Amino acid sequence: VQLVESGGGLVQPGGSLTLSCAASGFTFSTYGMRWGRQPPGKGLEWVATINPGIGTTSYADSVKGRFTISRDNAKNTLYLQMNSLKPEDTAVYYCGRTRDGTRGQGTQVTVSS
Repeated sequence: VQLVESGGGLVQPGGSLTLSCAASGFTFSTYGMRWGRQPPGKGLEWVATINPGIGTTSYADSVKGRFTISRDNAKNTLYLQMNSLKPEDTAVYYCGRTRDGTRGQGTQVTVSS
C-alpha cells in the first residue's frame, strides 16, 4: 500500500493550489479517503473526506467553502483543490484512508507573502 502526495509549495495569501495523492497497492475505488494537515508544532487535523461510490464529501469548518476534495478512480488519484488560501493554512498536508491509519509522507504547503 502506498500513498504519495504532490503539488505542495509556496503560495501567496488568496492564492490557489491543487494537491494530488497517487494511490497504489489496494483497490482505491472501494476506500473512503481523506486529506489532513499538520501545522508547525500542532497536531494532525483531518479537513476533508470523500466516500467511495457516489463520492459524498465532508469538510472541517476551517476549510469549508474554500477547499474541494475529489477523486479519479480510473487514475487511482485523490485531489484537494485549495482556494483563497490563508497563512493559517500553512501545514504539511497528508492524504489517508478513512478505514485505517494509512497515510502518505506528506507535502508542505506554505502560505506567505
